[in-house]
Amino acid sequence: MMLITGATGQLGRATVEFLLKKGFPADRITALVRDESKAVDLESKGIHLRFADYNDYASLVKAFEGVEKLLFVSGNDIINRSKQHDNVVKAAKGIGVKHIIYTSFERKNETETSPIAMVAKAHIETENSIKASGMDFTILRNSLYVEAIPMFLGNQVIEKGIILPVGNGMVSFTARKDIAEAIAIILLTKGHENREYILANTENVSFRTIAGILSRISGRNVTFSNPSVEAFTLALGNAGVPNDFIGFLTSFSEAIKQGEFASAKTDLEMLLGRNPLSVEEYLKQLYQHV
Repeated sequence: MMLITGATGQLGRATVEFLLKKGFPADRITALVRDESKAVDLESKGIHLRFADYNDYASLVKAFEGVEKLLFVSGNDIINRSKQHDNVVKAAKGIGVKHIIYTSFERKNETETSPIAMVAKAHIETENSIKASGMDFTILRNSLYVEAIPMFLGNQVIEKGIILPVGNGMVSFTARKDIAEAIAIILLTKGHENREYILANTENVSFRTIAGILSRISGRNVTFSNPSVEAFTLALGNAGVPNDFIGFLTSFSEAIKQGEFASAKTDLEMLLGRNPLSVEEYLKQLYQHV
């Protein structure tokens, strides 16, 4: 039995859709969900539902009964993620799951000095516990989603330009759907046991390059400026942006500046058998009518 966790989230749901598109029978897919109301469409397609919560170890043990291949989509609760992930791995091992596929993320600095150490910590711990579990594993080191770009740009990027303390940092922004399709391929084909894959784009781009792309698309001069972290933080605070989100943006901006999300190699093109969606193609979809 194949079980997909996080099946009502964007990555899990997209993976299920690709499994179906590739001809895998719906009645051989089981989706792990917390809220049945969010899975009505999955159930209507013939997909089996099981209910569990990453915080509830007993519910996970019950949900994993009979599962041989488990897609473990990482949780988004940064504060409680380490414990939640530990529950998933221990439950999977205890009930006899044979192969666990885990969605981690690409990074370079694995020490406490990383500007995104608070995000990386649980992923590193989870990868280590999976490798030590004795189960066959596949670790997927996903790059930053291309869909995150608008969050960094803001709502008035065409008028005001890109203002981010990222220096000349490069990012291999990658489409969520491309990652989901690669995951579906891994689930459906053999030879992925005890391997790690980098699911990143074949191109690395800077935000200065993104400004140039937006200029071409919009026909306007979209500028890029690289303020100090202090000036950036002050400007966002004066604009009423919540402190937590300011902290998130500054941490990830510093990580980008340090090259945390630039990829020298990728396995995504090999898995897909085609080029991933480019940043320019994605931005054209968003801004061509601006």
